[in-house]
Amino acid sequence: MSIHVAHRNGYILSTDPALIDIGIVHGFLANDSYWAKDLKLSTLRRALDHSLVIGMYAAGGAMVGFGRLVTDYAIFAYLRDVFILPDHRGQGLASWLAQEIRNHPELATVESWMLATQDAHAVYEKAGYRPAPRPGNYMTVPKL
Repeated sequence: MSIHVAHRNGYILSTDPALIDIGIVHGFLANDSYWAKDLKLSTLRRALDHSLVIGMYAAGGAMVGFGRLVTDYAIFAYLRDVFILPDHRGQGLASWLAQEIRNHPELATVESWMLATQDAHAVYEKAGYRPAPRPGNYMTVPKL
């Protein structure tokens, strides 16, 4: 798997899994997110092992944001677990991450991109995401 890197306004995006600070990722997801509250570290490790990870780093290398892509690298990709740490918000970084991952050369044939959000629709619209054209066609298995 090739590593994709992009630069913008002093920030770096990288899909290099060796750069991911799992402590920061776990801390945010398990404690500060509404979608992964109480996530176990072992579950996160397994998810990361089977995902394309995207880390965002400030000058000096500190991790300030994250996302991961669940994908088959050919047809389908599902973006999830995107966050930017509070001190770095308000600069369009989440939108940049959501757009830039689509430039990864190994995802060139992916035509079906999805994500779910409760409150950040405007962030992802800036990256080209739109409401599903036929939401009634999608189904889920609810957590009991």
